[in-house]
Amino acid sequence: MNEAELKKRTKAFALRVLKLIDSLPDNRSGRILAGQLGRSGTSVGANYRAVCRSRSTAEMISKLAVVEEEADESAFWIELIGDHGLMTLGKVAPLLKEADELTAIMVASRRTLGRRVQESKIQNPKPKII
Repeated sequence: MNEAELKKRTKAFALRVLKLIDSLPDNRSGRILAGQLGRSGTSVGANYRAVCRSRSTAEMISKLAVVEEEADESAFWIELIGDHGLMTLGKVAPLLKEADELTAIMVASRRTLGRRVQESKIQNPKPKII
């Protein structure tokens, strides 16, 4: 999956999250979970865009970790919505699956970049300062 496709996918995730929170009941639990999921779910796409504008590999790795965190947090809130009974688990399952997949993609991307950094350090060690 390339950068443009992942931008599109994270934006679609945010839109699906917004539709889900719009369908939650307007009670105290619904409002709390809607607010939490709204922040984390829309943050996935916004922070992935920041990843794409990173100025260095280290910055990219750091920002990928934020996206990973937000996607995983979104999965938590979606699980809670289903477990609390605000929506059936069957209705939230596809969005939960997408949150889990986005988390896995970010984990794999972050690990791959980290491995590349380590390999380049081994191949090009820092010169010793005398």
